[in-house]
Amino acid sequence: MTHGIPSKTLNDGLEVPAIGFGTANIKGSAGVSIISSAIDTGYRLIDSAFNYENEGAVGAAIRRSSIPREQLRITSKLPGRHHSYKKAVTTIQESLLRAGLDYYDLYLIHWPNPKQEMYVEAWQALIDAKKWGLIRSIGVSNFLPEHLEKIIHETGVTPSMNQVELHPYFSQETQRSYHQEHGITTESWSPLGRASHVLENKDIQSIAQTHDKTIPQIILRWHIQLGALPLPKASSAGRQRENLAVFDFSLSDQEMHTINKLTKPDGRIHDQDPAIYEEF
Repeated sequence: MTHGIPSKTLNDGLEVPAIGFGTANIKGSAGVSIISSAIDTGYRLIDSAFNYENEGAVGAAIRRSSIPREQLRITSKLPGRHHSYKKAVTTIQESLLRAGLDYYDLYLIHWPNPKQEMYVEAWQALIDAKKWGLIRSIGVSNFLPEHLEKIIHETGVTPSMNQVELHPYFSQETQRSYHQEHGITTESWSPLGRASHVLENKDIQSIAQTHDKTIPQIILRWHIQLGALPLPKASSAGRQRENLAVFDFSLSDQEMHTINKLTKPDGRIHDQDPAIYEEF
């Protein structure tokens, strides 16, 4: 879409960049500057959430930018405490008011919260909000195949995207296969592994030296070649530019296999298993 970044077309026709910018814990005036820098650097997909408490910062950065609104793809997410239909509709409206936007390009249910058993109701609210023009594309986050099956079966509407934890120590092969079979785009949160030791991995370091790239660049390229859409987060303009420079090289099949082998059954960073984890 820009700066040599290819695009992906979601199952509802919305075109999005193949890489986005994560904003968890980026907020306030400093957050506005960081997000503005990301947009200036070339990011056009900006990920946020009601629970990040930074929708206002995202909106301020958009208004500060010289990039036309229609060229941006802005995401927010519905918190678990607002899964009831009426609360979900009101929260979507409040999200827009916080950001000062007329619409979100993407709006996701942040977690399924299966113990509450209200995520189908929340999904129906997103379906209706899309019909009303408040959202262009609707998806979910952290939904397991069993949760996806339920909302698709009960509403007939398949999410355009599922944002899940995905990094070399947790490659989510089964989850990604399900997405591919159902035309759902996989989006990666914590694509670099956050506090894990993946950035010190010797195998990835060797691959990085072969390509004269940094370890984060190798990992982000791995996501791209998996067919996933990574959301790296970076505060400095230099690191923001570095994370975008992943479309001028390719990893070999053997290099992909080497990284794939790093996955672990217990590779989740904070043991947030969507089958039992509750986020409010």
